[in-house]
Amino acid sequence: MRSSQVLIATLKETPADAEIISHQLMLRAGLVRRLASGLYTWLPMGLKVLRKAEAIVREEMDSAGAQELLMPSIQPAELWQKTGRWSKYGPELLRLKDRHGREFCYGPTHEEVITELVGQEVRSYKQLPITFYQIQTKFRDEIRPRFGLMRAREFLMKDAYSFHLDQKSLQKTYDAMFAAYSRVFERMGLDFRPVQADTGSIGGNTSHEFHVLASSGEDAIAFSNQSQYAANIELAEALAPSGERPHAVVNMTMVYTPKKHTIDEVCEYLDIIPAQCLKTLLVQGSEEGSVVALVIRGDHELNEVKAEKNTLIAAPLTFCTPEQVTVACGASIGSIGPVGLTIPILVDRAAANVANFVCGSNQNGQHFSGVNWARDLPEPETADLRNVIAGDPSPDGEGSLEIARGIEVGHIFQLGDNYSQKLNANVLAESGKSQILKMGCYGIGVSRVVAATIEQHHDERGITWPLALAPFQVVLVPINAHKSIRLREAADALYQQLLDAGFDILFDDRGQRPGVAFADMDLIGIPHRLILGERGLDNGMVEYKCRADGNESEFPIVDVVEELRKRLTI
Repeated sequence: MRSSQVLIATLKETPADAEIISHQLMLRAGLVRRLASGLYTWLPMGLKVLRKAEAIVREEMDSAGAQELLMPSIQPAELWQKTGRWSKYGPELLRLKDRHGREFCYGPTHEEVITELVGQEVRSYKQLPITFYQIQTKFRDEIRPRFGLMRAREFLMKDAYSFHLDQKSLQKTYDAMFAAYSRVFERMGLDFRPVQADTGSIGGNTSHEFHVLASSGEDAIAFSNQSQYAANIELAEALAPSGERPHAVVNMTMVYTPKKHTIDEVCEYLDIIPAQCLKTLLVQGSEEGSVVALVIRGDHELNEVKAEKNTLIAAPLTFCTPEQVTVACGASIGSIGPVGLTIPILVDRAAANVANFVCGSNQNGQHFSGVNWARDLPEPETADLRNVIAGDPSPDGEGSLEIARGIEVGHIFQLGDNYSQKLNANVLAESGKSQILKMGCYGIGVSRVVAATIEQHHDERGITWPLALAPFQVVLVPINAHKSIRLREAADALYQQLLDAGFDILFDDRGQRPGVAFADMDLIGIPHRLILGERGLDNGMVEYKCRADGNESEFPIVDVVEELRKRLTI
């Protein structure tokens, strides 16, 4: 394609509202333009990248035996009401009414629709297992859309759904999808890691997320330095400390801590480390009006996903108001502690292993020091309540954990019969009896993959696309061709030769100054550059530059096809 025939909308300056590098570079390289909060138009150069990502996903889904279909993006409320998600999904679900007052939603996902379809169309066990997928625009009304395409409200997603008679069949397809996802991200040239994950609002009992590793990632993932164990930090188990709890060596005493409310303030005032101080958090209990105290070490963070799964705690996890804290403990937030509490108390495993600790006294402006379990308060009921940290032992018993940031680009779930039961999706089994189907679902954020790729592949000059996703494989830049008829003719001939050889090539025929042309192509990130000038033409040579490593060389014009093919297969 000639650049004079395609919109190249590069920007010299970074837009002020672009926070992360992918957002900045997608705007500067002219891949997208913002229409409204969380809504973006894909410009021609960006759409080429999006379509290449989509093609890889489609090829691997087809290879895995999934059948492509396309479901409506607007879904009737009745289906969501049957599964209970109409009320549970929350404000991210964009709800609307048609002219007759009937309620609909703009689909953020399609479990209900596909289950209804399969329940109507698949009648016999002989048709199973069966997997369907689509690549479609979704909408989730994010509370705070940010980071460009990374957390937009409208996005392109591949969602697939499988149906089975039994768990063995579901597991087989789940494993096949796991392998297909790994191939997708490998083909895209991404440094990624699959991790065990929480099932969240989708439901089910088993899931894995696929994360592209990047410092800008919103999610923290934990992985062993000696095994294949990896999990989202929401799910990674924090094992109980090895060894016995230290003995009590001091008496519990009241200490005055005026205006010291945070762990850091108390530790600095008492000259102790946060690991020797326990913090108490109050949350609403599962029984109406009840309150539960959660106790963790001062240097640890509460894992709300883990805590919410405890039967004593209301879901979603909700912290008590200052007024509720005062009623339950007789003191304000910052002065509360487990000693003397009459409400249920759950203590993190690590906190239960601390002796001679400092905690709130349930009296404003005062703390206890030298507190010990089994002496000053009962032996605690323990639970895994905290986020793991670097250096914690790996839950699989091999090595210790490291923490990295990741961008979630894919998620696969084993749903069981959560949706098929509620929507009565069943088939006639071999026994002649009706049997409810088991389900799996499998999603890839196709548009998010594009942004995540840029987070991994960029430098100070712009994007450095992996070859599989680049808008073009090669760019041909003639130097000052507007001043030379023979150079224009030679460049046209070379362009045609490369097209005939099957290269995906951009011919930069805009007539820009070399510095401007090179800067634009670096910003857009086309992997391979050919430069043709008068001197090279005189010598029968063309200049070559690799975008990723900056290496430059030259070779005979007559060898250009062979030389490029070598470089495109490295």
